[in-house]
Amino acid sequence: EVHLVESGGGLVQPGGSLTLSCAASGFIFSTVVLSWVRQAPGKGLEWVANINSDGGITNYGDSVKGRFTISRDNAKNTLYLEMKSLKTEDTAMYYCTLGASRGQGTQVTVSS
Repeated sequence: EVHLVESGGGLVQPGGSLTLSCAASGFIFSTVVLSWVRQAPGKGLEWVANINSDGGITNYGDSVKGRFTISRDNAKNTLYLEMKSLKTEDTAMYYCTLGASRGQGTQVTVSS
């Protein structure tokens, strides 16, 4: 059974930084593409970024390109999302995903 647990969210001021983590189990972590998605209050899911199995290929949504960095540690079965230059519009619940599976999410709030 796929199990994904996100952490690292919190309250941060505009311009600040946060790094999210996603601990994974229940599948062979090093063989899969993983993604981060987010959902702002009252809005649908927005794809943020993905990363291939060995971490050599990453892709980003236009709204986060140049500010966010997705990475993974296959030895630790952990996915990361480093977020810099945060904006109020980055406020959302952030989820790591494997196909249709996702964790419970971690809340990121960007506010002064």
